[in-house]
Amino acid sequence: MTQILVVDDDKQIVRLVRSYLEQEGFQVLTAYDGETALHTLRRERPDLLVLDLMLPDRDGWEITRLVRGDESLAGTPIIMLTARVEDSDKMVGFELGADDYITKPFNPREVVARVKAVLRRASGPLTPAHVLQLNALRLDLDRHQVSLAGQPMDLTPTEFDLLVNLAEHPGQVFTRLQLIENALGYGYEGMERTIDTHIKNLRKKLDVGQDSPLYIETVYGVGYRLRGSP
Repeated sequence: MTQILVVDDDKQIVRLVRSYLEQEGFQVLTAYDGETALHTLRRERPDLLVLDLMLPDRDGWEITRLVRGDESLAGTPIIMLTARVEDSDKMVGFELGADDYITKPFNPREVVARVKAVLRRASGPLTPAHVLQLNALRLDLDRHQVSLAGQPMDLTPTEFDLLVNLAEHPGQVFTRLQLIENALGYGYEGMERTIDTHIKNLRKKLDVGQDSPLYIETVYGVGYRLRGSP
């Protein structure tokens, strides 16, 4: 059974989200502070984390940094849940590696829909092809693994899906809206700006030690394309 860890210091919100997720057949774990959340993550290894930003002791940003920096947890999908609506807060969350961002107040059915969508992206496979190879970049879609020059890379589910969409059509330019629709499968309000943040994160991982992007190229005024030959 798929396990979801819901973390929020508001117990009423936790009960509400838990109830709706359990109705959809998920097993739900809960925590009300950052320290307990980390302990539960390391012990239970849930399939997805719904994480409030404003928590006692360790906030959601710190937890996200720790998860993405832990090799055994780095692939855990994270949906941030918060009352903070500023774009700058969302950008920080996505830069740290969050897969989605839901602001309060929210419809619990939306949370369920986002959970299902992120899990679909995390599970794959996304295309009939099993492996995509472009120069030194290799994407194994069945195993949901990416390597560069033989070295494994840790990508979030959202980063993986964006990279697969670009790698399936090397040289083709995609607008931000096309990347949202093709790679993520549904729209977010204001998501076009966050695509830039996900691309920025991908470049950091693909172009380590390089002065200019080797793989993902910006086509100004249009969008992005992936360089390389199959």
